Amino acid sequence: MGSGCCFRSTHNSNMVSWSILTRIQAILQKEMVREFLAEFVSMYVMMVFGLGSVAHMVLGDKKLGSYLAVNLGFGFGATMGVHVAGSISGAHMNAAVTFTNCALGRTPWRKFPVYVLGQFLGSFLAAATIYCLFYKAIFHFSGGHLTVTGPTATAGIFATYLPSHMTLWRGFLDEVVVTGMLQLCLFAITDKANNPATPGTEALVVGVLIVTIGISLGMNSGYAINPSRDLPPRFFTFIAGWGNQVFRYIPPGPFL
Repeated sequence: MGSGCCFRSTHNSNMVSWSILTRIQAILQKEMVREFLAEFVSMYVMMVFGLGSVAHMVLGDKKLGSYLAVNLGFGFGATMGVHVAGSISGAHMNAAVTFTNCALGRTPWRKFPVYVLGQFLGSFLAAATIYCLFYKAIFHFSGGHLTVTGPTATAGIFATYLPSHMTLWRGFLDEVVVTGMLQLCLFAITDKANNPATPGTEALVVGVLIVTIGISLGMNSGYAINPSRDLPPRFFTFIAGWGNQVFRYIPPGPFL
């Protein structure tokens, strides 16, 4: 009799587990959930590669990293992100791109918060991943002091900060122009009525575009060109110990 009760208990437990798995599978099959996960994972992939390349440049010597390597890290990180999610959500990986597509009617507005939330969470988790992977190197390089400016500043691994020759408004205008160039070229790459990229090469061409923007227009503001790339890691550094200076830093000099 005891063994019979044990059998029924095991059987009921298996039924409950199967029911839960069935419900999870049903949820994951919903279009909005799949698109959220696609933006989350693609953003995570791009940011891990991108932020990792910045960490090499900041924390390592010239043999380990360079500005060109950062551009390649973000560019080909974006390529991998497109491969991860391109056929599911379009792999926007950029709140500005999502906004533009919604404004032009290419993506329903109801998907805007879903896409952006996925992007922000993926970017935040990528920042946390890089922090954990490079934790020892960060504290060795900075002497245990997490700062935004100075010779041992490390906040720039995670978010973009204006150099001393830039002002706040010039940095804003720079980001507007560079983001506009990004969106213009993305439309050209995907416009089937014009001269789009050869089918199957879109991801690579997007990566080349990111690299091109970085090596030609990246000096002034760090070419964030993406709220989803900059804001979540900035929030992470605020939480992780860099303090509110990550939001308040403005280069010295005239406001304009």
